[in-house]
Amino acid sequence: MTGKNYIPSEEISEYVDSILVIENNEVVETFTLPLFANGKPTLLFQTSKGTIRNNSNYLTLFGQTIIPDQLTLTENFILIAYFFKPFALTTLFGFSAQDLTDNPINLNLIQFQKANELKEKLLNSKTVEQMISILDDFVFKLTAKIYTDNKLICYATKLIAENPTKSVLKRAQDELYLTERTFQRMFEDKVGVSPNQYRRIAQFNCAFQQLNQKQFKLFSDIAFNNDYADQSHFIRAFKQFTNMTPKEYLNLSKSD
Repeated sequence: MTGKNYIPSEEISEYVDSILVIENNEVVETFTLPLFANGKPTLLFQTSKGTIRNNSNYLTLFGQTIIPDQLTLTENFILIAYFFKPFALTTLFGFSAQDLTDNPINLNLIQFQKANELKEKLLNSKTVEQMISILDDFVFKLTAKIYTDNKLICYATKLIAENPTKSVLKRAQDELYLTERTFQRMFEDKVGVSPNQYRRIAQFNCAFQQLNQKQFKLFSDIAFNNDYADQSHFIRAFKQFTNMTPKEYLNLSKSD
């Protein structure tokens, strides 16, 4: 199995944060890909049908993921994930982001004709580069219909993701001259979760990256670096988002 990250083209970079491609041509048993919170809505395509919560399809649109989930595949596949900016879901697809929080949906159910055309083009592509070009074009056409100004939510999500401490919420609210209720509604509509829930996801994601990169001696180091009250607080938060403790996660990585 191989994985590669791609930088989004300039035309869509305002809405797409990153692109991940995974290829596996040696699937002999059911392959399971864990899906954890990362604060980014996602458009997911696989060249073989993937199953999430007993629903199988090629194109899946995710909102915010809080409860850990998984994707299973039974055949060789190429998987392409477009990770959107936190605010992009409502902007690009035209409905409340909250509707898709912990509720991934088959793209066909919301854009039937466009999704079918997109699926056929992707399945008939011969290279990953062709698939990315097709997906880029799909996203770019969505951006052409955007009329609203997303500077406020763009600034707020970036500020929180870069510094997910409890004090950052008040700072963002004050800098944008918004009331607490307006700030809350903006996040729930544009991002799909409350400001504090998004902050907790960003906090977990920072800690998760530090854990993966082995940049610690003790779990308390990660807790301290990421503004958790103590080691126990970090472990509880980690288990909430992954259904396992940090130690169990590291042991799982060692067994692969």
